[in-house]
Amino acid sequence: MAEITDIELLREYALRNSEEAFATLVQRHIRLVYSVALRQLGNTHQAEEVTQAVFIILARKAAGFSDRIPLAGWLYQTARLTTANFLRSEMRRHRREQEAYMQSEIRESQTEQVWQGLAPLLDEAMGQLSVKERTAIVIRYFEGRTFPEVAVALDTNEAAVQKRVSRAVEKLRSFFARRGIKISAAVLVGVISANSMQAAPVGLTVSVTASAVLKGATAGTSTLTLIKGVLKIMAWTKIKTAVVIGVGVIMAGTTAITINTLMDKSIKGIPQDWSVLSGDGAAWNWANNKINVHSDSGDSLLVSSKEYGDVTMSVIASASTREASLAIRMKDKDNGYIIVFGPAGTPWALDNGGQLALVKRTSAGEVTLASFKGKKFDAIGQRAKIDVTARGPLIEVRLNGITVLQASDDTFATGRIGFRAYGDSTIPSDAAFSKLTFH
Repeated sequence: MAEITDIELLREYALRNSEEAFATLVQRHIRLVYSVALRQLGNTHQAEEVTQAVFIILARKAAGFSDRIPLAGWLYQTARLTTANFLRSEMRRHRREQEAYMQSEIRESQTEQVWQGLAPLLDEAMGQLSVKERTAIVIRYFEGRTFPEVAVALDTNEAAVQKRVSRAVEKLRSFFARRGIKISAAVLVGVISANSMQAAPVGLTVSVTASAVLKGATAGTSTLTLIKGVLKIMAWTKIKTAVVIGVGVIMAGTTAITINTLMDKSIKGIPQDWSVLSGDGAAWNWANNKINVHSDSGDSLLVSSKEYGDVTMSVIASASTREASLAIRMKDKDNGYIIVFGPAGTPWALDNGGQLALVKRTSAGEVTLASFKGKKFDAIGQRAKIDVTARGPLIEVRLNGITVLQASDDTFATGRIGFRAYGDSTIPSDAAFSKLTFH
């Protein structure tokens, strides 16, 4: 007799509120969810709370769950989002210990050491894959299924699955290699297969099921807050997907110029609605396809006239003497968020290895919300691509495509975006910004 599928069990729960059906789903997948949380948090109690939150979210979404989405892949991604949200809310930072290890090259025979280096970064690496690639890796190596089984789960043929998995593995290898972890594909998948799943604590299945079937009615305040945050993130992700699909449809029936008008705000000069909020207006100019600044009279801010709440901003930044900074949600010159980039050798980056920091500026002073010393990035001391995304209270900064800063702060919900430079007569600021996009 064929095993009841995940979707059939989910439908049974959605239609008849079958606790037995949901309990079966929890039993099947709790190790996957718990392992993702434990790997990132390193704390069993926190991992249990995240696991409970993930299955409550599943219960709430059961009625509208698509039968074309493999549940294992959805649970993995939801566990990853929930864990990330938990980390943001707790403002936990373990990167210093991770980076110390990532600088060294690992020998392939040191399996345990390989896993110690991979584990803190595995879920971030998985987040760089496409949905189809990530789901294939989860089913094949996390759950230990065969290629034919993966093909059935993804409703495709075995050859396509093998090609997808191979491509995903190479992307993972490249991700780890950029952090000093150089291993073969065989070692990588072997280590993931052997270590990615951990046994869930005794009794967790029962408690998770009991809470989830009631859709969190008995859950604690912290769990409900966590769930609320993740649901907001998932809603935003869904909106972004819809926008991308919409653009694809438009592209099929119109010109690339129309698409650029809708989606691409890459500038060809200093935007007309931007102005100097503080400092010398003559310090800023457009030349050689860059916004350039030379400031020797203190703080200078070039910002938009429009205020933004949720915003994504991307730019190529460089500085030869002092830091080159981005600004978001600036209410005035003294209130807002500054992303400070100090290349190697500049006064602010005292260790000569380069530094990036997310700073909250208020009338009372400045507070560093998160910081990162990026010696391992080739662009430090030269040019760097900096991406900033603000969604509600969550702020994320990526350096050359890699997430290096994350913080949660709700002091400023909206404000102007732009650039900031600081220089004095002793060490003027000479910085440049190019390929600016924002939306």
